[in-house]
Amino acid sequence: MRTWQVERRRRTRHLIELGGLVVKAGVVNLIGDERATIYGALVWMAEKLESDEGEKARTLWAEKGKLAFAAECYGETPTDPRKR
Repeated sequence: MRTWQVERRRRTRHLIELGGLVVKAGVVNLIGDERATIYGALVWMAEKLESDEGEKARTLWAEKGKLAFAAECYGETPTDPRKR
């Protein structure tokens, strides 16, 4: 397999995994397939990370994500997505 093919497959897998996180977080169940809303939320998140509160937001979100992954590993349901 050529280098560009390997790199393309790696990128495709990465993008699929990121999309899976949108589903896993419950966003799709809450707003459906409203791509403009999802994109807007991601833009807002990027702006927040670039602000003076960026490090605080990154720390908070990372902790919430780790807790959700841990809960999933133990077969528990993470907190209701509307309460996150």
